[in-house]
Amino acid sequence: MTATSTATAASGSAPRRPRRIDVEDLAFRVISGGPEAASALRPPVVLVHGIGVSHRYLARLHATLALDGSVHSIDMPGYAGLPKPGRDVPVEAMAHALTAVIAGLDLGPVVLVGHSMGAQWVVEAAAQRPDLVTDVVVMGPVADAAHRTLRAQLTALAVDTLGETPTVNAIVLTDYFRCGVPWYLAQVRHMLSYPIEDRVAALDVPVMVLRGARDPIAGREWCRTLRDATATATLVEIPRGFHVVQHTAPRAVASAIRALTGRSRVTP
Repeated sequence: MTATSTATAASGSAPRRPRRIDVEDLAFRVISGGPEAASALRPPVVLVHGIGVSHRYLARLHATLALDGSVHSIDMPGYAGLPKPGRDVPVEAMAHALTAVIAGLDLGPVVLVGHSMGAQWVVEAAAQRPDLVTDVVVMGPVADAAHRTLRAQLTALAVDTLGETPTVNAIVLTDYFRCGVPWYLAQVRHMLSYPIEDRVAALDVPVMVLRGARDPIAGREWCRTLRDATATATLVEIPRGFHVVQHTAPRAVASAIRALTGRSRVTP
């Protein structure tokens, strides 16, 4: 792995400039915030966006978590203006490279938080490298077994835009434009076929399944199925939230994450 840093990290809790990290031919971007020294009571948090988008719709959650902890948002290869890989990259390969990025950051074990397709990448990363992970949070996880086709997913996405704020829709749509149709379609094929319910069952760390109570993409019964796939999982619903609940209710989402990680740090 080779890393190219755009700036030297600032001291204390001051914002640090993004760093590009290359894992072979896959380019990632890491945006870090909060205190650089990890707390023994609050492990670092790594945030991973979903298909088509970027760290931008995670920014409010990132800022909230950074008030009292170390947090790192990651832009995945082919998204957010990063180079498109010249090959097919299934979930397993993307997650493998993600674990190399996390290991290279030298943070110690982290809380892995993924939204939408990002939930698949973090679950697979935790399954491959459990030594890097203390807890896993899947927000609005896909693909709901009730609509595991491209048409059904696009329909659910269209319904969701009717409930999201104009700010959310502007962020998502401009990021989709940057992603482009070819890379989106290449990735959505993997999103629809990845058996996240089976891989969650293989995890041996605390898992939180989190959704907005009005999310049409990750339905309640589907999220209950994921919760029930492992004895270590809990389900949290944010009232009135839609799919991008981390943007519209960042404090509620941050509180849920802190409650999970705080509980998992308690020694009997």
